[in-house]
Amino acid sequence: MNLSAQDHQTFFTCDSDHLRPADAVMQKAWRERNPQARISAAHEALEVEDCATAFILLAEEEATTIMEAERLFKQALKAGEGCYRRSQQLQHHGTQYEAQHRRDTNVLVYIKRRLAMCSRKLGRTREAVKMMRDLMKEFPLLSMFNIHENLLESLLELQNYADVQAVLAKYDDISLPKSATICYTAALLKARAVSDKFSPEAASRRGLSTAEMNAVEAIHRAVEFNPHVPKYLLEMKSLILPPEHILKRGDSEAIAYAFFHLQHWKRVEGALNLLHCTWEGTFRMIPYPLEKGHLFYPYPICTETADRELLPTVFHEVSVYPKKELPFFILFTAGLCSFTAMLALLTHQFPELMGVFAKAFLSTLFAPLNFIMEKVESILPSSLWHQLTRI
Repeated sequence: MNLSAQDHQTFFTCDSDHLRPADAVMQKAWRERNPQARISAAHEALEVEDCATAFILLAEEEATTIMEAERLFKQALKAGEGCYRRSQQLQHHGTQYEAQHRRDTNVLVYIKRRLAMCSRKLGRTREAVKMMRDLMKEFPLLSMFNIHENLLESLLELQNYADVQAVLAKYDDISLPKSATICYTAALLKARAVSDKFSPEAASRRGLSTAEMNAVEAIHRAVEFNPHVPKYLLEMKSLILPPEHILKRGDSEAIAYAFFHLQHWKRVEGALNLLHCTWEGTFRMIPYPLEKGHLFYPYPICTETADRELLPTVFHEVSVYPKKELPFFILFTAGLCSFTAMLALLTHQFPELMGVFAKAFLSTLFAPLNFIMEKVESILPSSLWHQLTRI
């Protein structure tokens, strides 16, 4: 709730809220931690006038179905468009009007994105795609809402892979921030070209083709960005409902990505098999991922702490960066060599003491054997015993 309140105050409030009575009420509502008090304040604001942010709060915190939320967001859109048009005309009249217009722009984009997501959840995927495209065209600079990631997921649902590739070509740029959605969708498209015929046995015999190598490199890139995703996609770890807030490269982002995209990986024949065969190879390429990355910055250690705050530890064990485990043979050999070296050093420094210790150790070791030999000698005839000892 604390993170949500911070976001709401950033997007939905400004210094000029006192100029609008309803917005002044909502400014208090966004700071309120108690959900019921927030809802009551939103209803109070609507008694003053139709307030877009009040409808947003009710759609997110009071609505119990997606259809009810969509109805409230449509009311919010009507009110938000009116405020946006009015503040657009006044934005050059001073800094407070400019801040007001910036806030009204955030509100309008937020509402339209939420309406697009309602359409997606209600099965109207083509309508959702059109709404997202129009929104990105109308407000191309507002990338903070990550509308392109919602668009990628919707296009994958339609199996419109050509358009998915076109969106990736625009947003998977070296100068733009990455996400699990971008990196793993790029890997899925490359895997799709080869996964249906991929066989690890055949690949080991003949080597990887160029297309297979491209797919494997894309998987390694995605795993380097967020190493927690494969275990969820491969169902080696159980999924939970994703949190409202996620941390890039963290376990929370991995849960959110797998929750919405697992079906798209299952739909591509052989994609999960290719992922299963190749994803762990990333950790051989980057021996010290916490100190030095290959394609991205070193993996941040602080993600584990943040994810523990975002995810319910009662129901979920937070994933951490896979620790590099040494094979048992190497550990055994290292231990044996260390023990031998220590014995040699002690024998060199204290030869008499070590001699006494060796005699005591050998007598203790062979005592059970001597006892067995005495029992056998007492049972067997002497002639047979002499023959056995000679052998």
